[in-house]
Amino acid sequence: METHPIRPDPDALLRQAVPDESCYRRGRLKVFLGAAPGVGKTFEMLTTAHQLQRDGMDVVIGVVETHGRAETAALVNGLELVPLRTVTYRDRMVQEMDLDAVLRRAPCVAAVDELAHTNVPGSRHPKRWMDVKELLTAGIDVLTTVNIQHLESLNDIVASITRIRVRETVPDHVIGDADEVELIDLTPNDLLQRMRDGKIYAEHTAGRAMLHYFSPGNLTALRELALRQTAQQVDAQLVDHMRANAIAGPWAAGERIMVCLTLQDGDASLLRYGKRLADHLHAPWIVLHVETNRDLSDAARAKMASQMHLAQSLGAEIVTIPGQDVALDAVAYARTQNVTQIVAAHPVGRDWSARVRQWLGRSTTERLIQFAQGFPVHVVPRSPGENARTEQLLNIAPFTARPYVVGTLIVLCALVVALLLRQSFEVSNVSLAFLTAILGVAVAYGLWPSLWASLMAMLCFNFFFLPPFYTLTIAAPDNVVALFFFLVTALIASNLGARVRNQAVVARHRADITQSLYHFSRTITGILQLEDLLWSASHQIATMLDCDVAMLLPDGEILKVKASYNGGKAVGAADLAAATWAWKNNKVAGRGSDNLPGGRWLFIPLRTGRGPVAVIGLHAERTGPILDLEQQGLLDALADQTASAIESILLAGELDQARLDVETDKLRGALLTSISHDLRTPLASILGATSSLESYGEELDENARKELLSTIHDEADRLNRFVANLLDMTRLEAGALQPRKERVDIGEVIASALCRAARLLSDHETEMVIEPDLPMLLLDDVLLEQALFNILDNAGKYTPVGTKIVVTASVAADTLLIRVTDEGDGFAAHDPETAFSKFKRFKSADRSRPGTGLGLAISRGFIEALGGKIVSRNRQDCSGAELVMTFPLDEKNTK
Repeated sequence: METHPIRPDPDALLRQAVPDESCYRRGRLKVFLGAAPGVGKTFEMLTTAHQLQRDGMDVVIGVVETHGRAETAALVNGLELVPLRTVTYRDRMVQEMDLDAVLRRAPCVAAVDELAHTNVPGSRHPKRWMDVKELLTAGIDVLTTVNIQHLESLNDIVASITRIRVRETVPDHVIGDADEVELIDLTPNDLLQRMRDGKIYAEHTAGRAMLHYFSPGNLTALRELALRQTAQQVDAQLVDHMRANAIAGPWAAGERIMVCLTLQDGDASLLRYGKRLADHLHAPWIVLHVETNRDLSDAARAKMASQMHLAQSLGAEIVTIPGQDVALDAVAYARTQNVTQIVAAHPVGRDWSARVRQWLGRSTTERLIQFAQGFPVHVVPRSPGENARTEQLLNIAPFTARPYVVGTLIVLCALVVALLLRQSFEVSNVSLAFLTAILGVAVAYGLWPSLWASLMAMLCFNFFFLPPFYTLTIAAPDNVVALFFFLVTALIASNLGARVRNQAVVARHRADITQSLYHFSRTITGILQLEDLLWSASHQIATMLDCDVAMLLPDGEILKVKASYNGGKAVGAADLAAATWAWKNNKVAGRGSDNLPGGRWLFIPLRTGRGPVAVIGLHAERTGPILDLEQQGLLDALADQTASAIESILLAGELDQARLDVETDKLRGALLTSISHDLRTPLASILGATSSLESYGEELDENARKELLSTIHDEADRLNRFVANLLDMTRLEAGALQPRKERVDIGEVIASALCRAARLLSDHETEMVIEPDLPMLLLDDVLLEQALFNILDNAGKYTPVGTKIVVTASVAADTLLIRVTDEGDGFAAHDPETAFSKFKRFKSADRSRPGTGLGLAISRGFIEALGGKIVSRNRQDCSGAELVMTFPLDEKNTK
């Protein structure tokens, strides 16, 4: 009998490995798990600490919560208590475990109560279980306590039972990684009696607690959860021990059911029996499918998919493994998972054909019973009419003559080679040519064509190479033996070759899937647009699942098809209603599902941690379920990747919108500040001057009246510039600016800008340096002059009185350069480009003339609208700023 060798599991060995004391040692964690407060977890933890101390170990208390219970407080005496650290939080003095003090003390064992406790904000770790992990990493053994309601995975269950949501939780892996879990159990009646005796809460609190959280029903349910959690922990440790020590099992410490499901020997009654058996034993159950052949018909795939769907709906764990021998692989898997009972179906048929199938290895039940030593095997009879339907599916692939014809030709070629070799070699060596041909047929076409080739090779070997020649008669008895062993060798070679072929087909198929998934993940990682992502995902899903695909996303209150790869198959109104139901209920709906199964499309919601983000629609012309088990797993992988990518793009869009909203708020605030301050200042001056003229006009002399009129004119002009800047910026952002280009003399434009800014620059020295023979460019002289005026206005604001402002125009390397330099403090050294930001004001503006902070931003917009560029930088020769405008001297600008 062929058996699989039992070897220790490497992962289990690593988990159980005990390092040398001279090397790094991680501390051991022991958790005292209770069903409810007051069962005695802390009491038992301190009792264990005393016992360890009596055994000669160095034990300290990191933190303990006695909750005013005298029995628990008495156990603290005699144990070293590391001083707690005091932290101020919300005007209160809070005491927390001093993690650094415990680490410096470096005891062998530390008792840390209340594992689920949340530390005060500002602590090194937000949770106490993280403190415990650091102690374990430092090589300190830890004793700790936790109640079952604090486990993260049970949080919703506990909330549904007690109607109280526990806020402080511990990840399940913390308990799962514990070296020991000790259940502290107390019956509900005993716990309630302790409550009445005042040993848990004060009298006024105890009465209210017994009416709500500590009701007998709640305590019973919590006790069952604690018992089950501890049982799972013990079961996991048992499986690890068996794997690490290469124990074949089963060890029936706890029941675990496995249903062996095959295409030939399985139906719905088998799964229902497995479900009933698991419920009766209160045991988990597994449905195992060993994939031995990929050449299945559509009907066979549909049957297997429906069986797996039924098993999943019944609550089974679905497992598919590749293999060659269903019975041996199933028994090997059962031993590794510590399965205690196996469920299999009665073999198909009772006639001679069933016996032939069993002899050929196509029925697994009897071989499973033969190999399953130590396992009870339940043989389930089939439901009426199931035999006939299953026997129709046993023809896994339709018969085709081509492999047999090609196999015959290969054997004939081997015959020719053998006839040529007969002249120089013995007959025993000539037979190798036929064996080579048989192996080639087996690898290329599988088992049955190779068996046909074996038969043909045996006949050819007898006819041409065994005396008497050219007849099928065998004269010598030794030749009969030789022919027999030749046939046996040929059959074994064909079987081995067929196995190698099946393994290669399965391996190649899985490699193709892995490569496709990897390529898809690489592709969607670089996609930034949602439309491109949806099209790429629909194309990939349609290609890998061989079906039509539609991607639906919400558009307001309704779902709409955003991308499709469906060959013209539209999603009708009825199907769209099924998609909407799947979106709203976050469940699969449509064809072949449990919800709205009458549709043509199957709709699967794409989920992330934030909820559904899209819906995938699948359609296929073939009958039966659209997806088989393998395709379902493949779709899950593709859907998860697609959902994550969609969520990333949506989050990026939301982030961009949030940034835009923040920038909009900043601009709005800056605009309101500018309007409220910079625009009101000239209005106040105008109102003050006009009121003075109105009230004291006759009493003022001529010079005073002229000064007030000049103030009105200057402030009105400044107000006009402010409003013009706002209007110009609005035109730039709206894209409504249309330059009117004509041939322009650069010197005249610069002179005009300096003339307009003369009053603004009256306290500065100005100079214009124009290179002779400058070409005339096609520009909008009004926009260019306004840009220069804004730059000169900005220079006058931020440079000291009496300094020099120079405007130069020259040609360099086919480029017209216009420079404006001043002798002020210059721009910020780290980023001069910030000068072109909207509403940008510098610190020195507090002692200069007010403005909107839009001047340079408008200048850049005008210059770029004219086809030029503008940059800002600090001068290298002395203190000051320099703004350089450049315009290309190409044919478009000069002709």
